Amino acid sequence: MKPPCVTVVKYLLPAIRVMVMKELVEKHNMRKIDASSKMELTPAAITQYSKGERGSIFIQQLSHSEEAMKKVAELAEALARDDFPIESTMEKVCSICNAIRSEGIMCDRHHKDLPALKTCTCPTCQPHT
Repeated sequence: MKPPCVTVVKYLLPAIRVMVMKELVEKHNMRKIDASSKMELTPAAITQYSKGERGSIFIQQLSHSEEAMKKVAELAEALARDDFPIESTMEKVCSICNAIRSEGIMCDRHHKDLPALKTCTCPTCQPHT
């Protein structure tokens, strides 16, 4: 049993982290160590994200969603401001996930991870397959 959230955690969340990290470093001129602190990740994780060792598999799919990319930029902007509560961060990440899921961008990956979807219907993928 692999609900869509398993695919999100494995592929989408790392890609979101890569995109947010890039926004913080490139657009907000933040050092990677400061970005890791803002994102509550270890410096080693940020290094892995910047080298493409984590999150690189789903970057292209994520970048195809204008809505998700807008939300990634908003999240990075909020994190850079220093006055963004953790609850709002979680809501923003969930809104990025919802945008990707509603556009059906995750469905192919979800079908690859769970071949049984060929014979049943995923409530998330159903409108897109």
